[in-house]
Amino acid sequence: MPPGMQQVDVGDLVFDVRTDGPEDGRPVLLLHGFPQTSLCWSAVTPLLAAAGLRTYAPDQLGYSPGARPDDVDAYSTPALAQVTADLMTALDVPVADVVGHDWGANVGWALAGWHADRVRTLTALSVPHPTAYTLAYRADPEQKERSAYIKLFWHEGKAEQVLLEDGARRLRRMLHAPGVLAEAVDVYVAHLSAPGALTAALNWYRAMSSATPVDPVGVGTTYVWSDGDVAIGRTAAEACADQVTGDYTFVELPGVTHWIPEQAPEETARAVLDRIARG
Repeated sequence: MPPGMQQVDVGDLVFDVRTDGPEDGRPVLLLHGFPQTSLCWSAVTPLLAAAGLRTYAPDQLGYSPGARPDDVDAYSTPALAQVTADLMTALDVPVADVVGHDWGANVGWALAGWHADRVRTLTALSVPHPTAYTLAYRADPEQKERSAYIKLFWHEGKAEQVLLEDGARRLRRMLHAPGVLAEAVDVYVAHLSAPGALTAALNWYRAMSSATPVDPVGVGTTYVWSDGDVAIGRTAAEACADQVTGDYTFVELPGVTHWIPEQAPEETARAVLDRIARG
């Protein structure tokens, strides 16, 4: 395993987890999204570690080769929240400050809504509370247009082919943005090019459903949205406040794309540290 990476057993699943910071530091759980891995936090974790925090950044379900179930239902939001809580238990982390980006934010919202005893604070990047997203998708034509790409992801086989053909040209184009290093994109593409890996990652989309609404979040929460995000519009971003009953902060990053942890690591770390300080 690379330095700072450990393998953690959760039942019959084995997760790869990157760690940083002092072992006795306050635990922070960092959850990545699609189509990345825990590597996306590389510019953020040193800043949190320098503040005395202990960071745990897993390659999530389907991304860790040893935690790649075939069943699409294993990637439903309730299942993802539960397996994340179980991973925290396996890491001997009863409660953590949770930070999530993209699909990792979705898991963070669900964890805070359904397993509030495991979440001290929440910092969500890019993706708002699932209810805010659903309401915006239904009411805002612009958000529906922004979300149109998901329909491709629902088509098993076709989506994998489209994303990986021609040297994974479309997958690479998704990740093209200032601050996202070419070397990191190569790692993400290689990771998802392994047999079954991209299907597992896309199963997060194939299992998505609004049939089980995520509860409102009562813990202290910061939501960070960037106005250059092509996937999430302002309607969904601003509706997020209605889904938080605890202390809430909305941070808008001008001129930043969807890839906030890489493009704005200092701002990300500042938002996390401010939220932790506020509780």
